[in-house]
Amino acid sequence: MWGDPSLYDSTIAVIDEIIAGAAFELQYDVVPGISSVHALTARHRVPLNRVGGAVQITTGRRLAEGFPDGADDVVVMLDAHCSFKRVLHEDLDIFWGAYLGTHDEILVSGHLSDVAEEIQQRRRKARKRKGWIMDCYLQRRR
Repeated sequence: MWGDPSLYDSTIAVIDEIIAGAAFELQYDVVPGISSVHALTARHRVPLNRVGGAVQITTGRRLAEGFPDGADDVVVMLDAHCSFKRVLHEDLDIFWGAYLGTHDEILVSGHLSDVAEEIQQRRRKARKRKGWIMDCYLQRRR
């Protein structure tokens, strides 16, 4: 299974449900690797958090409710609706990436209000071309 099952994916929960109802024995391993979050920050050459600061990991659905109170660095995963558009009024930088660690990798960064449309267009084209997209981003207060 490709992805980040220890961060945001429901794969482990689905496998546990299968095991609970199975009439046969099933075992699995989760192989540690480089998470998409770490690949994202490495490719953009930025730290995940700033000195003395915390980072919050959330979903696009939660970001659609507003930028988290008290947060300065927020990683967003599973954002099919480009919820970053709803926080354009905030003074944020964004570090966005799709297909991280693959030959199809796409990276965009900058002031959110300057690059939001570019991210949305590139995301739409990439999803149409491949039929799927895996992306995440870090938003950082300036």
